[in-house]
Amino acid sequence: MTSVSRFAGSSLVTAILFSTSLLIAAHARPLMIVGLDEKLLWDDDGKPILAAPGKDQVLIVDVADPESPKIVASLPLKNSVVGPPVNVAIDPTGTVALVADSVDVVRDGDALKQVPDNKIYVIDLGANPPKLAATITGGKQPSGLSFSPDGKMALVANRADNSISVLSVNGTDVKITDTVAMPDSVAHATFTPDGKRALVARFPAHKISVLDIADGKVTYNKVDLPTGQWPYNVAVVPAGRIALTSDNGAAGSSDGSVDTTSVIDLEAKPPRIIDRVVVGDGPEGLAISPKGDLAVSIILRGSNTKNAFFYEKNGSVSVLKIDGKKVTKTQDIEVGGLPEAAMFTPDGKYILVGNYLTEDFAILKVDGTNVTDTGKRFKVPGHPASGRMGP
Repeated sequence: MTSVSRFAGSSLVTAILFSTSLLIAAHARPLMIVGLDEKLLWDDDGKPILAAPGKDQVLIVDVADPESPKIVASLPLKNSVVGPPVNVAIDPTGTVALVADSVDVVRDGDALKQVPDNKIYVIDLGANPPKLAATITGGKQPSGLSFSPDGKMALVANRADNSISVLSVNGTDVKITDTVAMPDSVAHATFTPDGKRALVARFPAHKISVLDIADGKVTYNKVDLPTGQWPYNVAVVPAGRIALTSDNGAAGSSDGSVDTTSVIDLEAKPPRIIDRVVVGDGPEGLAISPKGDLAVSIILRGSNTKNAFFYEKNGSVSVLKIDGKKVTKTQDIEVGGLPEAAMFTPDGKYILVGNYLTEDFAILKVDGTNVTDTGKRFKVPGHPASGRMGP
């Protein structure tokens, strides 16, 4: 060490300090990744209206000022609302992102139809501007995904393959190392904070399944927890004591009836469901504050089905207070048409909710456990189908 320092002199020290300052600057601003789907809308009866692919985008957004986000990059990558709004994610270092390309639209004679895709895009966030680094071929209809707490692994739920893809992550060098077979279709997979387990939403089975993780190996341990109907997403509180689900209730849409968030006790042996909290009609997006005291469940309220008896022009946010293992709904806040993605800023002081039909993000402010709508909207150039916040 001493001989190297003497050889390099002050130039080495200067270079190290300069590199460190660049690294700090790169991570000083939190980033949000947003997937725009321009292939799917609905008629007044809720039937799909399809458009040819080619206009989707993935946005990288600077949220250093949460009340005035700024788009810093737009990549022409396909994305789909047909899948949980967590098919995008940024790793814990903030240097790489993944996007699961769930569904494509193809020509079938004179008509268009949706078919499962199998691509996972790797985005280099360290590039200026961020760029596509690689495209991986995975399972059919890759959907909800998550990075491990140390960022060295990712799990991708393959809805049409009944499987979980296991990815090794070394910067932008991302490879599929294993595939874990599941009994039926899986919508989302997420890690516990210690990285030793993962929770998988088995959408049509109405269950959350537990995976064991040790020495880079992921194993389905056959522990299955009965949630409410059609669990779409699952999230774990930072302390790892409980997890919450979004129980959609109607196979991916609204039906006029209330639905639930299931509360999972992860400290119990084995883990088990200890409560269900009524939220609203059609919960999809789900996010937990980094402080661990609040969660939000994003409610569709039939906002893409004008002729339905349960139609509401806008969806809403159900605010959930977390006190240990007790979860209580405290507020409902109206947002925009067909809300999907939800995320807290890294400091827990703001919540951004992506509204698919109104092509914007509602910006909500958090004060303790009280949430208010700032009235400000972040417009995006298309329909936000998914989104996640970086570190």
